[in-house]
Parts: sequence; structure tokens; C-alpha cells
Amino acid sequence: MSLYLFLEICAIIIPVIFSFDKNLQFRKNWKSVILSFSIVAAFYISGDIYFAKNGIWGFNPDYHAGLVICGLPIEEWLFFFAIPYASIFLHYSLEFVFPKIRLSNKITWIISIIAIAVLVIATIMNLGKTYTVFNFITLIFAIIIAQFSKARILNRFYISFLVILVPFFITNSILTGTFIEKEVVWYNNAEIIGVRILTVPIEDIGYAFSMLVLNLVLMSVFQKVFKQRSNLPDGYEI
Repeated sequence: MSLYLFLEICAIIIPVIFSFDKNLQFRKNWKSVILSFSIVAAFYISGDIYFAKNGIWGFNPDYHAGLVICGLPIEEWLFFFAIPYASIFLHYSLEFVFPKIRLSNKITWIISIIAIAVLVIATIMNLGKTYTVFNFITLIFAIIIAQFSKARILNRFYISFLVILVPFFITNSILTGTFIEKEVVWYNNAEIIGVRILTVPIEDIGYAFSMLVLNLVLMSVFQKVFKQRSNLPDGYEI
């Protein structure tokens, strides 16, 4: 088993098992999960294929199984299902356990406006860096969409993302070379800002945030579609 696949299995196995918990019942969301993940994955995988083709980033064959599709190892394709599932399950679990913990609309708006302003400036200052520009523009788009979502996703997600960052850094730091001899995923330093936390490029934080938020926005839409069909409890909200 490749290291990349092993990390993905470790990330998702406990969330999948506890999806059947009689209280959480996260398995009831699988229809919306599959649809939203597939749509968001299509967007990010398209970007990944472009990055790999143009040498913006790549994958160390020593750490993946060798099955490559469109320039991406199969583990990278699975990434967009395993990691979002684990992260969104954690977000949902935190909401279930601490239902009253959420930011006010005013504070959420302030955070969003400041984040967008900083991202716009950072994007303008790094127009020659493809990976940076892609991540920051996508993140701006994701924040705007989520901010205007009726589900008020950001009121909770700004808090839960801070918790999600813990397993994110454990997994992503290994993928980018911390604790191992060589990185699983390498980055072209000319295409990123160069600021790293451990070995994780700062852009990857935005990558994770936008990917998860877009999934949550789509899930909130599909939940309404499937609510009567899947007998979701009244008042349920991601």
C-alpha cells in the first residue's frame, strides 16, 4: 500500500464508521455528499491536471501506487473524496455536540470582508504565481458564495475550520515532506509565495478552506432536495 493511500485511509476510516452512529446519522447525508463532492472534485481535479502538466506541482512515484490517470495518481483522485469527507464529518460533529457555538452575522461579515480584501491584495501582488493566483481567486469566490448562502455556513465554519486545521496539518505536512525523506507532493517554488508552515505552502490552507466551503454550500442545496426522501430530521442544517 502506498503512503499516500495509507494516509487517506487513516483520515476517512473513523468518520465512515461513526457515520452510522445512531445520534449523528451522518450516513443520511450520503446522497448530498456524493453529488457535492463529485461536482467540486471535477473543478479541482481539472486544476490539478493543469498543474501537473505544466510542472507547477507533481507527485513522487515512490509514494503512490503507480496508477496514473491524466497525469494524476489514483490517490490524488481519491483525495477529493477522502479528505473532504473526514473534514466535513468533523465540522458536522462539532455542530452536533456544540450547537450553540457560532459567530454572529456581523462578525462573520467582518471576517469575510477582511479576508477578501487581503486575498485581493495578495493576488495582485503575486499575479505571476499560478498556484497562488488559482487558490486565492477560488477562495475569494468560495467566501462570497458562502457568505450569501441562506444556510449561513461561515458562521460555524470559521470556527470549525480552526479544529479541522489540526488533522489537516498532520496529513498535509507528511504529504509535503515533513517526517519523511522526500515529499509525496512537490511544488514548483516559482509558482507559490514561498511561505510554508512546517512544509505546507500557505496556499494549501486556502485550498482546503475553499474546497470544503464549496462542498458545504452544495450539500446545503442538495439537502433541501433530498430532505423528504431521506427523512432528515426537522431543522437539520450542516
